[in-house]
Amino acid sequence: MENNNLETATFGAGCFWCVEAVFQRLEGVESVVSGYEGGTVKNPTYKQICTGNTGHAEVIQIKFNPEKISYESLLNVLWHSHDPTTLNKQGNDSGTQYRSAIFYHSQKQKEIAEKSKAEIEKSGLWKDPIVTEILPKTEFYLGEDYHQNYFNDNSYQPYCAFVINPKIKKLKKDFDSMLKK
Repeated sequence: MENNNLETATFGAGCFWCVEAVFQRLEGVESVVSGYEGGTVKNPTYKQICTGNTGHAEVIQIKFNPEKISYESLLNVLWHSHDPTTLNKQGNDSGTQYRSAIFYHSQKQKEIAEKSKAEIEKSGLWKDPIVTEILPKTEFYLGEDYHQNYFNDNSYQPYCAFVINPKIKKLKKDFDSMLKK
């Protein structure tokens, strides 16, 4: 049965493999796909994105049921699952394609994102200023098939073991009550 009440959220927070793996585990998240957004090149390829010259960020697009998980909760997980204080960098991944960004899909999402960002800055969770961009959605381009569901299909890969696994463990520790059972 299709749920027509789903909403969409789009986040950039470094490598989309990492971000996808985190959000796939949340109750109320119906789907997560990896792709590109925020740039000027039409139908970009991963190879083009890697140059840093397209203006696009690696992002995930989430379809979620707001009756099961709120947009505010998704943002809270976002703030805790990556470093929003590093400009164009997450871990060893650097370049504008790895920037921290929230692409809002409505005025309400924009307002919620701005409020959430201000609250997380005041909370002291991060000692440096948050550089996450809050921007209107642009055209989303679906990433190549081999980028979809990457962690779940390739958990044995070194990048997954050393970079994504710690994020999943932190998610389980910090947000256990929000995880799919």
